[in-house]
Amino acid sequence: MKKKVLVLGGTRFFGKRLVELLLRSQDNEVTLLTRGQTKDAFGDRVTRLTADRTDEAALERAVGDTHWDIVYDNICYSPEEAAAAVRILTGRVKRYILTSSLSVYDPQPDALTEADFNPMYYPVKLGGQTAISYQEGKRQAEAVLLQTADFPVAAVRFPIVLGTDDYTRRLHFHIEHVLAGQPVGIPNPEAEISFIRSDEAAEFLYWLGHDGSAVTGPVNACSDGTLTIGGVMSIIEQITGQPAVIQHETAEADQSPFGIEAPWFMDTSKARSAGFSFLSLSEWFPELAALLHSSLRQHQ
Repeated sequence: MKKKVLVLGGTRFFGKRLVELLLRSQDNEVTLLTRGQTKDAFGDRVTRLTADRTDEAALERAVGDTHWDIVYDNICYSPEEAAAAVRILTGRVKRYILTSSLSVYDPQPDALTEADFNPMYYPVKLGGQTAISYQEGKRQAEAVLLQTADFPVAAVRFPIVLGTDDYTRRLHFHIEHVLAGQPVGIPNPEAEISFIRSDEAAEFLYWLGHDGSAVTGPVNACSDGTLTIGGVMSIIEQITGQPAVIQHETAEADQSPFGIEAPWFMDTSKARSAGFSFLSLSEWFPELAALLHSSLRQHQ
């Protein structure tokens, strides 16, 4: 029997790649819930529900009384949204997977483990996403789901996700600035950071819903290894053949999306001990940067 899978936010980036994986296995009956603003190419292979997930009544009407084997929530940014999901889905979901973030952690010199932020003991303060920071929103979403849900919850903590399909164009930004000879604002070139590739992120989510279904609670997911921000720029210099103009302070438009002030990287022992194998960052990052550079040169 096919698994009934609900994906909240599955029309772009790693959410889209997740849906492609779910459909490829042919063991899943996939339903997408979105605001209906982004078209997809899944045709009649998926069922579509349209609702703004920040509107609890609309979400409840859209979801109805269906029972789900897996719910993937890629678009939960506040405790109110998490609490609404708990109220609506109580007794009707076997496994809930929240896309969370490295942002729940404060930077520190050592690799961050799941224990460095424990949502089970974090005080819940309800509020919408406009009233709180991204970090606090993700912390609160984890806390609400893990403290109050009657169904098993896994909270996947992703770092910055990169890929040719990154609509935020964060790696593109650095390559474009180097090609144009524009300054890049980097407060600490020696700060280490984690990354994950978009297809790897999708594969991890898929695994967590299927082969890794015993994993619950917070779980870090990032490619093996780290890069310093200065190392990122060195790779781009090698690929472009042009020097990077790195400055400690710049205009806001020139500040690096990777411009952290202190090390901010994760330990993935929990996921690896459960059986997931991550890609090597040192292998795929230069390949992706070269691919993006080639694409940008073709469109110049």
